[in-house]
Amino acid sequence: MEHDDTRVGLRCLVTGATGYIGGRLVPELLSAGHRVRCLARSPDRLRDHPWADRAEVVAGDVTDAASVARALDGVDVAYYLVHAMSSGKGFEETDRTAARIFAEQARIAGVRRIVHLSGLTPAGVPEDELSPHLRSRAEVARILLDSGVPATVLRAAVVIGSGSASFEMLRYLTERLPVMVTPSWVHTRVQPVAVRDVLRALVGSAQMPPDVNRSYDLGGPEVLTYRQMMLRYAAVAGLPRRVILPVPVLTPGLSSHWVGLVTPVPASIARPLTESLRHEVVCHENDIARHLPGPPAAPTGFDDAVRLALRRVREARVTTRWSSASVPGAPSDPLPTDPGWAGGSLYGDHRELRVDASPEALWRVVEGIGGENGWYSFPLAWAVRGWLDRLAGGVGLRRGRRDAARLRVGDSLDFWRVEAIEPGRLLRLRAEMRLPGLAWLEMAVATDEDGRTRYRQRALFHPHGLLGQAYWWSVSPFHAIVFGGMARNIARTAASSAARDPEHTPVH
Repeated sequence: MEHDDTRVGLRCLVTGATGYIGGRLVPELLSAGHRVRCLARSPDRLRDHPWADRAEVVAGDVTDAASVARALDGVDVAYYLVHAMSSGKGFEETDRTAARIFAEQARIAGVRRIVHLSGLTPAGVPEDELSPHLRSRAEVARILLDSGVPATVLRAAVVIGSGSASFEMLRYLTERLPVMVTPSWVHTRVQPVAVRDVLRALVGSAQMPPDVNRSYDLGGPEVLTYRQMMLRYAAVAGLPRRVILPVPVLTPGLSSHWVGLVTPVPASIARPLTESLRHEVVCHENDIARHLPGPPAAPTGFDDAVRLALRRVREARVTTRWSSASVPGAPSDPLPTDPGWAGGSLYGDHRELRVDASPEALWRVVEGIGGENGWYSFPLAWAVRGWLDRLAGGVGLRRGRRDAARLRVGDSLDFWRVEAIEPGRLLRLRAEMRLPGLAWLEMAVATDEDGRTRYRQRALFHPHGLLGQAYWWSVSPFHAIVFGGMARNIARTAASSAARDPEHTPVH
């Protein structure tokens, strides 16, 4: 991506840096010569990003005026990249409140520009006929444009990039279903845009003239139906031609569950995506192009965008994913580490084994857990638990991993999220499945007094109410099979890999 370096050094605040777009925008702003501050509820989740030592990270929440005020102090350009993807009750009010707080505090702080990424809304459709999510996006955009601070609102429809929710939905529907019965929205015309073009527009928006205060449509060079996108994806990916049979009976709710069954994208995320496809979403102007730095660049075509995304997936270079952001409604409470913790019952399953492998060999197995490698015990039980979570509206077991070999704090890992990682020593996962309580899975590598490698594993559960108590005691009889088998198989796999690689064989 090329940038004009004649006017650089702006102080930029990025909200949503733990999300899909925000996590990619920060390094682009840094490359353009800007100084970046990130506002995050959990700063530790940004600790392992490659750019972490070049950006300032402050703790806070967009619904907390005091923390927003502190984050905006001395800021020139504020990027507002947060929104509620939940279909739950009250998300519109949360979006509205957060936007008002941010707008007011930006005005008080003397911020020179707000930049916001929103959704492309269909022309000529009354706002009350839009989906709740598009309606909320439009309202947030209005609040920011009316803030008294010059604002740039970029409105994009389907974003195509490795790891984006729209791309993952398209990818898995096309790859897994050679013949598919689809909702009628596959005939809706949309204007997809490559994530690299979204990032270019976001970076360029930082240096707009001070009198600009408006929305801009943001799209690629082609208008396609969703059916055409699936057929074009299949061609680029080298798949046989897909047979697509649309039916009119699938409502947005049923469509989201259908997507949730076929793809890793859960119904709670799929619903706003499918609802936005009820109406045609096509750009009506390309005025943003005149404000972007550097020579005019042709937007990336759909086939090229898919090709670039697939290359990154195959080369394991997906920097952020749709699941980078926390799942709506998922617990975020940290593990109670105080030995004298008095927060109620905390049940645990503890395992420890000696391992005939080096600590390094064992750590490679621990850090590689989940995704394609599975969970090293009773695959059917894990699969059933994933399906039950899906049926309950959770994320299920199919989010997989961002990287096949490496993890960082904040990564999603099937229905867990990495809460803490100490390379070579400790991996702690927090459950994001639907549970009547909070749960963690911790895996540790150590050596004993004789220098032998030890594997330590503990599963912890903090129940909520009577239902939580009942859940723990109903599943505890299976822990010997699930967690015991997991510990033994991790130790066995590490020993087996060490035997194949003598350089990592332990010396006793």
